[in-house]
Amino acid sequence: MQDFTAEIPVPGSTKPAWRREAQAATLVGIAHLSSHFFQMLLPPLYPWLMQDFGIGYMEAGFLATVFFVISSAGQAVAGFAVDRFGAYRVLLMGLFLLMLSGVMLGLTTSYAGLMATAALAGTGSAMFHPADFTILNRKVSPARLGHAFAMHGLSGNLGWAAGATFMAAVTAVAGWHVAGFCAAALVLLVLLLLLTQSSVLEDAPGLSHGAAPPATAPASAPRPPLARPFAFLGSATIWMCFAYFLVSSGAGGILQNFAPAMLSHLYPVSLAVGTVCLTAYLLGAASGMIVGGFIAGRERRSALVVAISLTLAAIISLALVSGRVPAAVLVPVLFLLGCSAAASSVSRDMLVRQVATTCFGPDAFGRIYGFVYAGLDAGLALGPLLVGHVLDRGLFQTGLLCVAVLQLAAGVIAVRLGGRTRR
Repeated sequence: MQDFTAEIPVPGSTKPAWRREAQAATLVGIAHLSSHFFQMLLPPLYPWLMQDFGIGYMEAGFLATVFFVISSAGQAVAGFAVDRFGAYRVLLMGLFLLMLSGVMLGLTTSYAGLMATAALAGTGSAMFHPADFTILNRKVSPARLGHAFAMHGLSGNLGWAAGATFMAAVTAVAGWHVAGFCAAALVLLVLLLLLTQSSVLEDAPGLSHGAAPPATAPASAPRPPLARPFAFLGSATIWMCFAYFLVSSGAGGILQNFAPAMLSHLYPVSLAVGTVCLTAYLLGAASGMIVGGFIAGRERRSALVVAISLTLAAIISLALVSGRVPAAVLVPVLFLLGCSAAASSVSRDMLVRQVATTCFGPDAFGRIYGFVYAGLDAGLALGPLLVGHVLDRGLFQTGLLCVAVLQLAAGVIAVRLGGRTRR
């Protein structure tokens, strides 16, 4: 298979290749951190919002559903915008919309305003995955792409942690209106930073999204033909990628939303300890991103890595379902669970890259990444929503069992994807 995403020389550049690539990956990581920061724009504020607007848990949780449903649908559209207008411009638009959502939160005085804030933030968040991965694939050489993907995933996890801490802390001191304005100010700084780095993030001069491959590629190398705009929707492999993200993120979404409640009902621990376990899970996920980057850089069988990582995560989840894990080791077990699940993330991104390159070539990166990563937000929206009904009936073991089943299903889909890509 010919690699059409090898490094494109930058005319007039005197920086070593690794330095240019590290700079691009760092800037994309900062932008990705901002998008995950805004995924936590509203959830940390639920106790204050519920009190101020007289709403219940269902109305508060529906704000997150609005965010992820719009983000999921918007990613597919953003992918086409990336291929048409360029990833850098779409990335700037995403940051601008996030800034507006922070301002709207600061100004809102009604639940309808909160809904509009969630919708606007979801629209902005939709821009990032198709833009981020297109820039990384175009700017980073294949030898270092695994580490760039790891940095991208790690920055997202740090964004979640920073967003939750920042919004809650500012709200406790100055109120949630001020917190919204402060969040907008932070993303404005990121937007201004990226505006000064167009030479790093924009496509190389003379190379548009529909341009020919770099001159370094052999003239006789086979190249997938430019596809019709929606041709990828006829590919079963692309739909399998979407399904993979749907089920894998569904498992993660269940844990992020309900791990403290499920653990506190299945084990003799308090809700506070369950929250500590969730923190350990998120820290393990951040560590798993780093480990996954090194594995992806050395192991080319991405599907196998994903399957092994998720199978290990499913085994740990099943052990938790049994209720026999000693309460004293729950924190390290949740850390290991997060590490196992997240170690697959970089190889997962590499697998999608293989599928996109094999099926349609680099000119379709934006639309393919936008579509398959829409499955990620769909899983984050639907997983907690469906399992929430199970937990309302007191079936906490069933909730954890759903996590294990979804992780195993994602591993099976990854193996099938690997087989299709090789063929």
